[in-house]
Amino acid sequence: QVQVVESGGGLVQPGESMRLTCTATGFTFSNYVMSWYRQPLGKERELVAGITSTGIVTDYPEDVKGRFTISRDLRRKMIHLQMNSLKPEDTAVYYCKVRVLSREYWGQGTQVTVSS
Repeated sequence: QVQVVESGGGLVQPGESMRLTCTATGFTFSNYVMSWYRQPLGKERELVAGITSTGIVTDYPEDVKGRFTISRDLRRKMIHLQMNSLKPEDTAVYYCKVRVLSREYWGQGTQVTVSS
């Protein structure tokens, strides 16, 4: 059974850092693109970053470029999202996604709140 589970969210102050983790089970992790999305309250879900099995990263949106970094741990079947210099506008539910055999699988999401 394909499953992706996010962890690592919480409350941070502006300017601080946070690392999110997505743990994958139920599929051959090394074969698929993994992605991070986020959805601010009342807004649409948006792509933050994706990474292929060979470590190729999709282009980041302008508002996170230079601050966010996606990485992949093939041995542990995890991806991470390192978020630095966080801003209040980064507040959102962050989701992990994988597409396996034409079907998308999403995690339950983890809340990231950036506030002083």
